[in-house]
Amino acid sequence: MVRARHIWVTATALLAVAGASPGAAVAADRPPAAPGASSVTDGRTLPPGWAVTGGRTAPRLVWRSDRPVPMGDARVEFRADGRLLGVPRPGGDGHSFGLRLDRPRTGGLRDLQVWSGGRRLDAGPTASPGAAVRPPAPLPANAVDPGRPGPYQTKSGEYRLRSVRLPGFAAPVEMRAVVVAPTGARGPRPLALFLHGRHYTCYKGRSITGDWPCPAGTEAVPSHRGYLRDQKLLASQGYDTVSISANGVNGQDYAAEDGGAQARSSLVRLHLAHWADWSAHPESAPAVVRDAPRADLSRVLLIGHSRGGEGVNRAALDSLYPPPAAQDGYHGPVRWTVRGLVLIGPTAFGQNPVPDVPSATILPGCDGDVSDLQGEVYVDGTRAVSRGTALHSAVYVVGADHNFFNSEWTPGQAAAPAEDDFPDDPHHPDPVCGKRAATRLTAAQQHRAGSTYVAAAARLFVAGDDRVRPLLDGSGRRAPSADPARVLTHAVGGRRGAGFLPDGGVSVTGGRLCSAVDSSPARSCLNQGAKGVSPHFAQWGTGPEAGRHAVALHWTRAGSPARVRAAEPLSLAGDKALALRLFVPPNSRGTRLDVSVTDASGRRAVLGRIDAGGLPGSERTASYWAREFRLPLARAGRAHLDLRHVRSMELTPRSGSGRAWLMDAWGWRPGLPAVRAAALPRVDVGRTTVDEGDSGVRTYRVPVEVSGHGSGQVRVYVIDPDTGRTKNRLVTVHPGGHDIDVPVEVRGNTRYGTDVSHDILVKAVRGAVVGSYLGGITVHDDDPAPAVTVTPVADRVTEGQSLKWRVSLSEAVDVDMGTVFTAVPVSPELSTKDVSARWLRDTAGASPDPERPLSKVDGGLSLWVDIAPGRTSADVAVPTVTDRVAEPAESVRFRQIDPETGEPRSGGLEMTGTVLDAP
Repeated sequence: MVRARHIWVTATALLAVAGASPGAAVAADRPPAAPGASSVTDGRTLPPGWAVTGGRTAPRLVWRSDRPVPMGDARVEFRADGRLLGVPRPGGDGHSFGLRLDRPRTGGLRDLQVWSGGRRLDAGPTASPGAAVRPPAPLPANAVDPGRPGPYQTKSGEYRLRSVRLPGFAAPVEMRAVVVAPTGARGPRPLALFLHGRHYTCYKGRSITGDWPCPAGTEAVPSHRGYLRDQKLLASQGYDTVSISANGVNGQDYAAEDGGAQARSSLVRLHLAHWADWSAHPESAPAVVRDAPRADLSRVLLIGHSRGGEGVNRAALDSLYPPPAAQDGYHGPVRWTVRGLVLIGPTAFGQNPVPDVPSATILPGCDGDVSDLQGEVYVDGTRAVSRGTALHSAVYVVGADHNFFNSEWTPGQAAAPAEDDFPDDPHHPDPVCGKRAATRLTAAQQHRAGSTYVAAAARLFVAGDDRVRPLLDGSGRRAPSADPARVLTHAVGGRRGAGFLPDGGVSVTGGRLCSAVDSSPARSCLNQGAKGVSPHFAQWGTGPEAGRHAVALHWTRAGSPARVRAAEPLSLAGDKALALRLFVPPNSRGTRLDVSVTDASGRRAVLGRIDAGGLPGSERTASYWAREFRLPLARAGRAHLDLRHVRSMELTPRSGSGRAWLMDAWGWRPGLPAVRAAALPRVDVGRTTVDEGDSGVRTYRVPVEVSGHGSGQVRVYVIDPDTGRTKNRLVTVHPGGHDIDVPVEVRGNTRYGTDVSHDILVKAVRGAVVGSYLGGITVHDDDPAPAVTVTPVADRVTEGQSLKWRVSLSEAVDVDMGTVFTAVPVSPELSTKDVSARWLRDTAGASPDPERPLSKVDGGLSLWVDIAPGRTSADVAVPTVTDRVAEPAESVRFRQIDPETGEPRSGGLEMTGTVLDAP
């Protein structure tokens, strides 16, 4: 994960904090201030629900949700000022998340937010318009329907092997799988392996957790059994199938910078290695495998759901380009060939797809987990990286959620508790994804559609049946077995040749070359007023990102052309059509564009007209997704256009006004070429932790390993640890070389500070692949924390005056320091009516009514003491009020919180005060 840059650090009972610090802090797993309240000190605030806690070895920024946050595949991210702070670890209560922090960020924290899969978690649900949305019209049926069962009966069973240890994971990971195979099939059969995503791991009754190993008395959630219908369909068509369990990865992947992708790859390849052994020596196989036809490991299809999708992508990459041994849990030979990938609602944290293995990525239109449909990167991210002969297909399923592709994640079908992941508000039902919306699929309809398109990918990529290609490559055909689901596709690669690529040096007139990932209104492709998001513009860990563009069109009258001009003339000779990937706003209709091309000598030919409609969409969906449109090139030939030297493409609106976005345009011809992986260099970034030292300057370099063959280009992003901003550069890499050279200067001192992470990210651009995309140098501050003491300033006062204490450090430090005290019972005790109502509201988000002791305030009454850099003390005060009630002297006691437990520390520092009646 991206380590936080770089906010708070604790020291024993102290916290080293950024410039903006809270006035009230709550410990992990304790309730935050009430909604609407703020934590305030000296006018500086943290939003409601946020707190700082932790010890010197585990400083944390904590956010607690007032609603349960289900364990899912999209990672929860903390952001500030629109930039990624880091990926927090979930607490055990289902509500809280804590982020390990290090160095203070200049200027403090502003606009703290919590995001997951493109959806903001710390904001209430957005009401969508109530108007009904109609599903798109059904497409013509394809000649071949891969969703129909094949001629074979099937047989099922399970195997369990000895657990394995994977790098970075403390507990062993299970080797468990369910097998479904054909009966009566002759000869070796292709193997399809399924890998589920990140879900709960253990359950008992209606209780469910993410623990690993499962506590005594609980059972493991059988997520690996959730694809039995898919397996039975493939087995009936002659495939051996195996679905493997990955609970041991799910329960521990919070500690992995890559979200567990490398661990899942290792797990997949360990199973494949066993299957290779069993194919060679059937007598050594478990009974369920011995009863199946022998597997043909030269024909392997990998199917991954959610984080399992990212895992099988990494497994395919690692099978072609071996990873560094230190990162990997599999060290044996590769004795299999991955012919294709099916990625179902996948995560794409690394955004480095394997370019030379064909893939089909299923995008659920109502995904409530990986809500931004970042899996589109497995299509877009392959453009121009390698040979381009592998077909990469995106399969958009209108009305499908994230979970229902797995029956063990589906209510009414699962053994363990399960839910619909789309967060629908019953008071404002979503017009597209609400449970009663006309566009929403039932669980059975969705799983049937998923099975059909998994089988389509198997038939195309493994069996080589070109008759099913129109179901996956944007040709606009449907598989009747998937009805009533509306399934749309587009693709890149295959027999697409030269193209107009916004990332490839084109110039644009009459439109705008926009940035896919940039919040600047002048550069952004989608402005903040967009109703929903685009899968094509999913964010990465860098904030604004170079090299990702589209062409944005906006017109207010018909007839104003937009021209996309290539840097060098393109050859479309021999192609049958020009294929464009283009989208318009969701739910829009009647967008018409004439498409023409012009050759190098200025001859122009109109190819035809696009009539584009938007996908069903709402503010909660990622529906700005490109449809594929094909225009025959025959007219260009009749106009004597020189298709060997096409200079530009024009899009001329024929509707009165509108918007459209062009992703790319390619010369297209039918069929699929043979796919052969190129010999490419592979880049892996590591991480090194070094001590700061007491003096001098030392220079360290971020560890980067380049292996493989040949040379290629990658883009390197270097993140400033103080500001979080990135600088990037294009680098040519060679195996064994040190082309990616990122020096980090470390200045030693003897003043207490914080750990600092100097991070880099790497993305393949051309002729290269990337495995471990994130790493850097972590500088550990090795100086002791200052001692803290408390001195009363005014600890015995008359009502109406303020109690006051001074918190002091034994020496000044270079960062903001703080500590947290919480009210504990004392008798007789000050009540909520004895202190300033405004102070109580600002500090604890609480009301004086009903009257209660301060130690009984809901959520706890906690005081944050902040000591500025270079200073050695700060005062903290509790303002009291005068009343007309005669009462004995009353007291208040605040005890320092133990940062390791979040509870008041026995024998720790205390602040005690007494308030007397006014005379």
